[in-house]
Amino acid sequence: MVGSHDTAAAARLTVGVIGLGLIGGSLARRLAIRGVSVVAWNHRPHPYAQAEADGIRCMRTLAELVEAQPEVIVLCNPLKAMPAILGELRPLLEPYQDITLTDVGSVKMMVRDQVRDAGLAGRYVGAHPMAGNELSGWAAAAPSLYDNALWAMTVDGDTDYRRFLAVARMITDDVGNRVIVLDDDTHDRAAALISHMPHVVATALINQLTDDPDRNIAAALAAGSWRDMTRVALTDPDRTRAMVEEDADNVERLLRMMAARLTEVADELHGADAGAIAAFFADGQPFRDYKSAVRSGADGDGPVFDLTIPAEGWQAALLDSARRGEHILRFGDDYTACVQRRSAM
Repeated sequence: MVGSHDTAAAARLTVGVIGLGLIGGSLARRLAIRGVSVVAWNHRPHPYAQAEADGIRCMRTLAELVEAQPEVIVLCNPLKAMPAILGELRPLLEPYQDITLTDVGSVKMMVRDQVRDAGLAGRYVGAHPMAGNELSGWAAAAPSLYDNALWAMTVDGDTDYRRFLAVARMITDDVGNRVIVLDDDTHDRAAALISHMPHVVATALINQLTDDPDRNIAAALAAGSWRDMTRVALTDPDRTRAMVEEDADNVERLLRMMAARLTEVADELHGADAGAIAAFFADGQPFRDYKSAVRSGADGDGPVFDLTIPAEGWQAALLDSARRGEHILRFGDDYTACVQRRSAM
């Protein structure tokens, strides 16, 4: 059955997690409750007592984590800390050529450049779980954060398939999630569109509120639509700022497009152009139709089929699969995968 999990097989796998914040802590907890051996290191030891109680082996140093010989190490640290951590890892990893590196960063090209600069590109496979909330830190970490999550995995022409498979199986078999495969640029453009730019827009909304003399009355009147549009603006502002700055070029481009779109509709309201205003509100109908299909269950009812992945050019084949709206549910022993076609606009 899709999503089933072999606990005995998982117990033979060891995953290393660097960073026990919201994303890393939730991942470590989820893997542990699913029978995976997890070793972890955090820059401060404050989560260790509870993490150990949750079945996560906590290491005092990165050297101890590497010496535990996890098959995969997941970098869940802030991107600003990545160069220093990669620099420390490089000599530690030398005796352990089979260890693969991946990460959970929301910007992929920057991480790949950092890994390349550290001389570790041959070990690296990019990953980004589409999971999270406005909270932060170990105290907010929960295995359920990854319920029904889709991960973007990023590859380039030099990505080793066996290392890719190690990370993909960790995600599909051990975390119990789905995968699509992208190149770094496509990922970063898409993440800017559905995450990074909306964080700025949501922050602009709460800034507008706090600067308005009617703010107290408006806050008292606020209900579901305000809550839904501004939830991500409750995120730690330093965390949001870092995320946006890391994808600055894509976010700048989208914000300028958004500003022009809003100015246009403001002009149409000023000119009482009823036809143009109606067109503005109708323009997004394909997305409404898509969401309706998802809510009705059509999104989960797409066909499931086996995909043969060519040994040569496997990256292009998986990139094409993502463009077709296919999510990979699990991987075979060789160049095969079980794929589900999902709803798309």
